Amino acid sequence: MVAYVILGVCLLAGLWLLAKWFISADPRTLARIVRQAAIVVAVVFVFFLAVTGRLGPAIVVLGVLLPMILRWRAVMNRLRAAKGPSPGNLSTIRTDYLEVALDHDSGRMTGHVLRGRFAGASLEDLTVDQLVELLAESRLADGQSAAIVEAFLDREHGSEWRSMAGADSGGSTAGGTGSGSSGSMTLEEAYSVLGLAPGATPEEIKAAHHRLMKKFHPDQGGSDYLAAKLNQAKDKLLSS
Repeated sequence: MVAYVILGVCLLAGLWLLAKWFISADPRTLARIVRQAAIVVAVVFVFFLAVTGRLGPAIVVLGVLLPMILRWRAVMNRLRAAKGPSPGNLSTIRTDYLEVALDHDSGRMTGHVLRGRFAGASLEDLTVDQLVELLAESRLADGQSAAIVEAFLDREHGSEWRSMAGADSGGSTAGGTGSGSSGSMTLEEAYSVLGLAPGATPEEIKAAHHRLMKKFHPDQGGSDYLAAKLNQAKDKLLSS
């Protein structure tokens, strides 16, 4: 009896530790472990069927069910993509000077300044004159940040700010940094840029990219840099 009690306590302790690890584990690591465990279980199951002589009938049943499973999965992926982002879903882009959020639903840009004279200030709290000063400062230090400030001015204050501030209205600041790429993009950054959780399906990646490009393409008041960043994130996730 004592042995069973000890065994039960050990089992409960093991389950508690497993649950604690499950909650705190990195989603990508967890997904990889689940995939590996599924492969092991599948191999063991196939071996069991082969040993018991049931592999043949199982293959026949699988041949019937597989097209139905694949069709159901495709339908579910399309439904998830069609639903669009959940309320408040945001994409995040970080540069040397700025961290900005792109709202999937409203298309609004928000953010705060990380460095320089206006460090700690929210973009939406700065006046037009202050934003123009931030633009001039970031043009000298970080062209990518300048492209975002310029896009924010265009979206929030229209094109009039250029003439009001005596700014160059001949084109985008992003001309020299239109690639939007200051180096290789990590998977974590790519998910953040598209506002997706790790493990998103190709359909979800393409749908998020499409929604964001409709709101932040240069023709929609975005910028070449933002569009390039979204394209880079999509390509990174689809090729990973």
